[in-house]
Amino acid sequence: MILTSHLTSCLPSAIRRFILQRKSNMRSMSGMAGGPQQANMVVLHRSLAPAFESFCQASSGPLPLLGSEPGKWTLPVLAAVSDTRMGCSQFRKYEFGVCTGSLASLEEYLEQLKDMMAFVLRCSFSPEGAFKGAGLPSRDLAGLGHAGAYKTTVSCSTTAGFCCPLMVTMRPVPKDKLERLVLAGCSMGGEHLQRIHIGHPDLLGIKDLSQPDYRDPVVCQPGHVPVFWPSQRTSLEAVSSCKAPLAFTSAPGHMILTDLKDVKTPATCLTPEGIPEVHHISQDPLHYSLASASAGQKIRELETLIAADPGNGIGHLLCKGELLPASLSLSHARSVLLTTSFPAHFTRPLEETDGPPGAITLAAFLQALEKEVSMVVDQRALSLHRKLVELVVEQGVLKTRIPLLTCQGGSAEAAQPFLCKDGDPKSPKFDHLVATERAGRAADANYYNARKMNIKHLVDSIDDLFLAAQKIPGISSTGVGDGGNELGMGKVKEAVKRYIRNGAVIACDVETNFAVIAGVSNWGGYALACALYILNSCEVHGCYLRKAIGPPKVPGEQVWTHALPYITKEEKMLGIPGKHKVQSGVSGIVGMEVDGLLFHGTHAQMIQKLVDVTTVCP
Repeated sequence: MILTSHLTSCLPSAIRRFILQRKSNMRSMSGMAGGPQQANMVVLHRSLAPAFESFCQASSGPLPLLGSEPGKWTLPVLAAVSDTRMGCSQFRKYEFGVCTGSLASLEEYLEQLKDMMAFVLRCSFSPEGAFKGAGLPSRDLAGLGHAGAYKTTVSCSTTAGFCCPLMVTMRPVPKDKLERLVLAGCSMGGEHLQRIHIGHPDLLGIKDLSQPDYRDPVVCQPGHVPVFWPSQRTSLEAVSSCKAPLAFTSAPGHMILTDLKDVKTPATCLTPEGIPEVHHISQDPLHYSLASASAGQKIRELETLIAADPGNGIGHLLCKGELLPASLSLSHARSVLLTTSFPAHFTRPLEETDGPPGAITLAAFLQALEKEVSMVVDQRALSLHRKLVELVVEQGVLKTRIPLLTCQGGSAEAAQPFLCKDGDPKSPKFDHLVATERAGRAADANYYNARKMNIKHLVDSIDDLFLAAQKIPGISSTGVGDGGNELGMGKVKEAVKRYIRNGAVIACDVETNFAVIAGVSNWGGYALACALYILNSCEVHGCYLRKAIGPPKVPGEQVWTHALPYITKEEKMLGIPGKHKVQSGVSGIVGMEVDGLLFHGTHAQMIQKLVDVTTVCP
């Protein structure tokens, strides 16, 4: 018996001779990694060729097209392989979308093949290749590598009759080896080699890992994380979807062997823009995200900038490394619920100038990313917020009006119907909640301003939404604050009690998943918008986010470029509350001031620094 490890060291022509022998234990190529480049094949009538080529180009991750040529099937891209009829050990025949048999040869269809075109799709055994590159043991079943393939609810790009779900394969990876595995896969290059999801299978629409759609399941042991790659079976689903009268494919696990070598880039040669970092962004459901080392460093710089202490002792509360996972979670979200408003005064209007500008800036950027955005506010302040939203839409800061909601709360259980469709925790309406300078509930169930004055009668129990979200899988939360009495700052309440004046009384007791601490809360909102810009300009994150389907976004050519918090826009934004006599929370002054700091100076300088870090070219 010829072992796979020996086959990979043979010349490609010799390997083809071995595979074409009729011995069953030599015919499957599944599980081989390294050595000559391998490929799958799809054969369609020439009339379908333009549409299929476009379909592959639009879904280049699962369908990486190498080349095609009609008639004689001579494929220059395959180098020494000039006749694919002799380079593939087994085929499948499809008639009107149904697989009607397996074939060892296509010689009896030579007449039909004259009007057909062969497409060659690069096949990467990326799980095995990545495991090998990371020095981890591959977990092939019985040594044959027939790991299961799963049909997801992720759709490949639809093109002229071709429409199919993304198919994936899974390998369990020890949690502490994720970074090493991802880096190894990255050095192999190409979207088709990259993992497209790390975490709970339900996020791909896979309900049960023990029930794959094809082949055998791989058990995910405790301490391991399921990692998913595109599967070759995506091409089979594509052929089935077009319902062509006649089509052929290479059978799963039976590949064309080429004389091209798999090219690997040593990790030491990768640039920071190409080196991936793995970040845990959710525990229920388990979810990891990716960003490049360059993007991660930029976002950490933003976090350092907004941590500047204007004199409120905020330096003692800092949680390093919160901005990056918070922004990654927001980047994955489809529907976001925002809240803001801290009644800092006892004369109307009660609101302050810190909070709404930061929340509106974040809302504008989320809209630019085509996410659903809503805002929940106090019932008593609903009229004011409606006027503010109308004005920012008129000024072009917001693309469209965002829905303004109210919630009287009462308990976390009562809040569940607000967050979920028909009150069903399996169907949340929102993926992420963000509180920016929002009054937070203290341990005694009251709400306090910085002067230790109880303002509970002015605040609706929006905290209950955040408490309810903690028990609903799929909803994450972020709190942005600058004094410790804001919603979400329960994550740093011990530091608030110790270092902030009146902290033992005013400290918020309600935690969020992520706590973004800033010298001024508006800065935290600006930083989240900037971080989303960085992530959506990062190809490592972009490829992972779109599951390697569809074209990458081009930085500078997207509408979200204009949604950044530029000085002129934020000056306009801050002027709008002033028209309604909204005051600075510290000084009580109506005008271009936030927390006692003039806009033209401290705030403008901070905004410019954030934008500079965000937009600077690597």
